[in-house]
Amino acid sequence: MHKDPDYYIQGVLDANRLMLSRTITLIESSLPSHQEMAGTIIEKLLPYTGKAIRLGITGVPGAGKSTFIESFGTLLTDLGHRVAVLAIDPSSARSGGSVLGDKTRMLELSVNDNAFIRPSPSGGTLGGVARKTRETMLACEAAGFDVIIIETVGVGQSETAVASMVDFFLVLMIAGAGDELQGIKKGILEVADTIVINKADGDNVTRAERARREYEGALHILTPGSANWSPLVLTCSALKKSGLAEIWETVNQHRTALQAAGELDSKRKKQALDWMYFLLEEGLKTWFFTHPDIEANLPKLTAAIALQEISPTSAARQLLRYLNKKDGENSASQPK
Repeated sequence: MHKDPDYYIQGVLDANRLMLSRTITLIESSLPSHQEMAGTIIEKLLPYTGKAIRLGITGVPGAGKSTFIESFGTLLTDLGHRVAVLAIDPSSARSGGSVLGDKTRMLELSVNDNAFIRPSPSGGTLGGVARKTRETMLACEAAGFDVIIIETVGVGQSETAVASMVDFFLVLMIAGAGDELQGIKKGILEVADTIVINKADGDNVTRAERARREYEGALHILTPGSANWSPLVLTCSALKKSGLAEIWETVNQHRTALQAAGELDSKRKKQALDWMYFLLEEGLKTWFFTHPDIEANLPKLTAAIALQEISPTSAARQLLRYLNKKDGENSASQPK
C-alpha cells in the first residue's frame, strides 16, 4: 500500500480507473491504518463531489435488476453520461463471503469505457448496504462519474437504508407473480420515488399494465415522502430496452422539482448528518465489544443466559455497567 494519501487523491481526480479501484479497496478495508488514510482521502476529495445524480435501485427477486441496470446504464452512457454502479452483494452470514458476480451479470456495461461497476459485499449491515458505500460513492463522484447507481439486494423494510443516501429511489417490480401488493413492504412504498414494472413485453404487457394500476392505487393511500413530488408507476422492458428513456426523464423531472423547492439541498444535508450518526453508532458498537471488561465477561454471561441463570436484561445491564467502571475497580468481578 502506498503511504501518501495524495497518491490516491490525484489518481482519483485524474479519473484513473485502477487508482479509483485501489482507493475503494482502501476505503473498504477494516484495518485501522487503512481507515485513517481513507478518511484523509475522502476529506480532501469532498470539494470535488456532490454534482452527480444519485440513484438507488432495489426490487423483488426475479425482477431483473441486473438486466435493467445494464440496459439503463448503457442508455445513459449513450446520452454522454459517465455511470458508476455500486452493486451490493449479499454476504454470507456464516463465512462473511460474497458472490461478487455483478460484472459477469452486466457484461456489456462492464466493458463500457464510460461505466464503472464495483461489486461490494454487504457485510451484513442494515438493508444490504455496504458500510462504506457512502465513501465509495463520493470517490466515484470525484473521479467524474455524474450518475451513481446503488443496487441493493432484495426488498424489505431494512432496504429503506439505501434511500438515506440517494436522491432518487426506484423500486423494480414484475407482474404476474401472484398478489403484487404482497410482494412489497409498506415501508418501501413510502420511500419510493418511482415504481417500475419490468418485463412489460410479449404476453406480459397486459399483466404489467394491471400491476401498474394496482400500485398506483396503493400509492394514493400513502402520504408522499416529499411535498414536491408524487411517486409515479411506470412500465418498461429492460430486455427490449423500451420505456427506459421515460424513466430517465422522470428522474430528471424529480431532480428539477426538488431543486426548485430547495429540497434536494436540504435532503443531502440531512443525509450527511444521518451518515455521521450511523458512523457514531458503528464506532460505539466496535468500542463496546473491544472493551477489555466486555471481552472478559461476555462469554460467561452468554453462557449464563443459555442456562437460564440470568435474564438477558440483567446481563445487558451488567455489561453496560463495565463502561462506567471507576479506575481501580476489579475488572474481573461482576457488578452486583
